[in-house]
Amino acid sequence: MFRIVKRNDLYPVYSLFDEFFKNSAVNEIERENVSAIALDLVDADNEYRIIANLPGVKKEDVKIDLKDNLLTLSAQTENKTETSNENMIRQERFVGKYQRRFTLPDNSDVENIKAKMENGVLNLTVPKRNVIEMKSITVE
Repeated sequence: MFRIVKRNDLYPVYSLFDEFFKNSAVNEIERENVSAIALDLVDADNEYRIIANLPGVKKEDVKIDLKDNLLTLSAQTENKTETSNENMIRQERFVGKYQRRFTLPDNSDVENIKAKMENGVLNLTVPKRNVIEMKSITVE
């Protein structure tokens, strides 16, 4: 199963999601304006699928890194407001960096991961590879 790498408990909703996967690792995020990426993890027969919501993010602004089975998804959004005489009353749209880290299962074929971005949704396909079960060898 996936091991979600958690941040400190700044975002209780995402902490509940992470607890579902029973993880204890800590995600080191040093920037102040960072939001977790909402995502779905699907365990299909021959692959894992990761579906991440990134509304308003262009595919050029998405970064996917993989090191030692640790997958890091990140994206950047910017506030491009025009200068005018209007005053902002309330701003709820997130502007800043999105990030999510988790460890892929051991049977992930990390060499053949595919990513596609469409309409603000990032779809990652992680094929499964056959894992050889432990075999006992008789000593003669």
